[in-house]
Formats: sequence, structure tokens, C-alpha cells
Amino acid sequence: MMNIYTYQDKDRAEWESLVEAGNNGTIFHLRKFLSYHPKDRFIDHSLIFEKKDKPFVLFPAAERIEQGKKILVSHPGSSYGSFVTPVDLSFSDANHLVKTLKAYVKNIGMDGIRLTLPPAIYNRRVSNYIDFSLLSQGFTYAKREVSSILFIEPTIEDQLKKFRSSHRRAIRKAERSGVMIRQSDDFASFYQILKKNLSIRHGVTPTHTLEELEKLKALFPDKIHLFGAFLEEKMIAGVVNFICNNDVVLAFYISHDENYQETRALNLLFYNIFEWAIREKVKVFDFGIFTVSGDPNFGLARFKENFGSSGMFRDTLEITL
Repeated sequence: MMNIYTYQDKDRAEWESLVEAGNNGTIFHLRKFLSYHPKDRFIDHSLIFEKKDKPFVLFPAAERIEQGKKILVSHPGSSYGSFVTPVDLSFSDANHLVKTLKAYVKNIGMDGIRLTLPPAIYNRRVSNYIDFSLLSQGFTYAKREVSSILFIEPTIEDQLKKFRSSHRRAIRKAERSGVMIRQSDDFASFYQILKKNLSIRHGVTPTHTLEELEKLKALFPDKIHLFGAFLEEKMIAGVVNFICNNDVVLAFYISHDENYQETRALNLLFYNIFEWAIREKVKVFDFGIFTVSGDPNFGLARFKENFGSSGMFRDTLEITL
């Protein structure tokens, strides 16, 4: 028997503990992360599932109105959502979780559920129990994006063996061009590069405002890092990494100044990031998706593959009740 209740501020410490101990908890599931959003941006409707009178599973979520229907969405302020489960979640409990969630949402008069699962590589113990339970109980894929995943080797020499020869040459070219790599707190300079690049290439703006990005860095000084590529002290490229959990780092933003594309600064930038990841004992580097609503960017896929990456689904599932 499972009980379900809505998250309250008094539950914060216990919530954070369960995320940190969970099989698939990430920075995006933490209340500390979700709290950076203005209070009026989302109607929070996060849930706690209780088993044997103890908090067992979390479901960060919010209410949204879409086409006149009220939907429970695994938190729209996060890259990943869905259930945060214990490492030893059983098949039976996974099935019961989905049944309990569906019954709860229907009972309170909502019309549907949509959630985005963390890719399997974010699991401490790989498990598709939740995926199976969702699909077997009527959920369907709203979209399946593909994220580029790179396993980190024990040494930079081993890592370099995964690179295509073109990327190894690009690293040497960047070094000859005088490109220097270092961590930086100059998010303002990076943001200008990012904003211009996204506008030119995709006609969109960044997910975060500069103020939000700086606020997140202040909230997570040890988990959010900007690596910059500099030419004569001018930032010409950057990568903002989120340390999602103990094993996985996500490249949340990647951008470069197209006026300096021939320096191949991004190649040297990632080489240095991989050196850092090895020192930090990171197991997997997630380059992020190269599809948008299932539409692939083949050039971006190839750029990431040339470092030795492969693809993994980032799935969003939904159901109408």
C-alpha cells in the first residue's frame, strides 16, 4: 500500500536527502535547484510517495494548462524529471508507483500526465522498471530525443584514442593559435556569445536569462562550472557544465564566437574538460541532445561523435486520462 501527498516546505530536508541517495536523482530534482524559478512561473505540484509510513519515492512536478486541459508535468523547470526512486526499487513497486500516480491525478480532476525520464546512464543501478511500467499502463512517447554520451577513460591518453584524427589535429591547431583554456566566472561574456550564436543558428534565446544563470552558479558553486577558451584574454568559446550527480556531468550550454571558428577552440576546450573530468573521477560526460522534437542536427551529432560519443534516448512520455 502506498500513500501519496503533495510536497510542502517542511519536507525540504528529507526531499534533498532522498534525491542524493536515489538511484537516479540529479541536480535537477533538488528543491534547491527548483527554487531558483520565480514563485509565479509554475504552479508546483510535486509529490511524495510513502511506503510503510516512510517517504519512498519523489515526483517533482507542476500543473500546466494546455489546450484547455490541466496536465501534471514532471517539473517543466528541469531537464529531467519523473520519479526519483531508491536503488533497490522492485518491479512490483515500479508498477504500483505508476498505478498510484494515475489514480491520484485522475481523482483530483486532472486530464493527463507528461514526464521526462533521466537517461539510463544517470542510474546508479541501471533499471528500466519505470519505463516498462509506464508503457504497459498506457503511456506513449511524446518525443524521443537523442543525447550524446561519452564514457570517460582513466587517462587522457586513453581518452584521446577515442578522438577522430580530425579532432586531434584541431586540438593542435588551437594550441598553435594561442588559445588558452581556464575556468571562469565571466558568465556575462559567455552569455553574449551564446545569445548571438543561438539567434543566428536557431532563431531562439537561451533557456536561462543571464541573471538566472548567475543565480544558479551562486546556488551551486561546486556543481556548475564555466570553462572558457580565450584568445589574447578575449573569451571566444565556452561550455557550462552541470555536475548532475556523482557519476555524470552534463554540458548544458556549448557555444563559440563564429568569428574565431577557425581556431578550433571548442576542440581544445573539450580536451581540457575531459582532463578535468578524469581528475574529478567523472564516469560519463553527457554532451546533451542533438535533436529537437526528434529532428536531428547531423553536423552537431558528427562533431560530438568525433570525440568518441554515442547516442542515448532522452524520453518524454505522456498519457491522457
